[in-house]
Amino acid sequence: MTSHTAKMPEQALAQFSPGLPFAVALSGGADSVALLLACAHRWPGQVRAVHIHHGLQAAADVFESHCTLLCEQLGVPLVVRRVQARHAPGQSPEDAARQARYTALAEALDTDWPEVRDVVLAQHADDQVETLLIALSRGAGLPGLASMPVHWQRQGLNWHRPWLGVPGAAVREWLRSQGQDWIEDPSNSDEKFTRNRIRAQVVPALAHALPAFRETFARSAAHAAQAQEVLNEVAAQDLAEVGIPPRIQAVQQLSRARQALVLRHWLRQEHGTTPSTAQLNELLGQIEACTTRGHRLHLKVGQGFVERDAAHLVWHSA
Repeated sequence: MTSHTAKMPEQALAQFSPGLPFAVALSGGADSVALLLACAHRWPGQVRAVHIHHGLQAAADVFESHCTLLCEQLGVPLVVRRVQARHAPGQSPEDAARQARYTALAEALDTDWPEVRDVVLAQHADDQVETLLIALSRGAGLPGLASMPVHWQRQGLNWHRPWLGVPGAAVREWLRSQGQDWIEDPSNSDEKFTRNRIRAQVVPALAHALPAFRETFARSAAHAAQAQEVLNEVAAQDLAEVGIPPRIQAVQQLSRARQALVLRHWLRQEHGTTPSTAQLNELLGQIEACTTRGHRLHLKVGQGFVERDAAHLVWHSA
């Protein structure tokens, strides 16, 4: 059952205004098939589809064939890209596949449809709940608790998730009402993955105990995202004050919480790396101890090292 306050697929699209023409990321599963079908009905002739063939499972060719046939039936142009998503040490295979997928989507549009600047993804309310619960299980800060944004910009494209307020069951109910089939991803039932365990065990329990959990969790994620926006503004202002690279004495003038904030911002914005909580706490302790000219500093932070260079902090990759 779906909550009486939850949006339905067509209702959510009625409130969505992408730039035209736009592309749908099409996996062949129920959610993306439903999104493509609904978008093609609402914006005939304005929709493109991109399918990423990961080659990670035996069913990958079946997904591609299904997407090709569906797009032929709908009269939607389709581009297929094949990727080999090898994960780096310490990176999950899921994260590696996701990063490869975003890059391949952007490259496909740049090559085949440079006029397309908007991409629509099919994640829905249940996916958002799972993302939030995973973040909580990992002790995430505000960026993690903010979960998935509805809109954002990346690689020169505008990305959209118009169905984050739509329950997954409502998507499948609508798809069945259209008489449209889809391919079920066999990995979705493998509970060795945290997300699948949450979907199979935790979400049903939440639905029983807290019927409105999708809407309330979404509000909490939105509050976290708003708070993070404010913190990003503060961090940017502080970074402008302490300089790039940061001056140690200027960093020391900030409260410990703002030191942590500005250093995370510096590392993320300038070097594309994120420190663990333990690494950041150790770095803050070392900065506090930098009271003499001879104090040395060399710490593993993110995917590299932070060192002292005279009056400044510098970072270099490992």
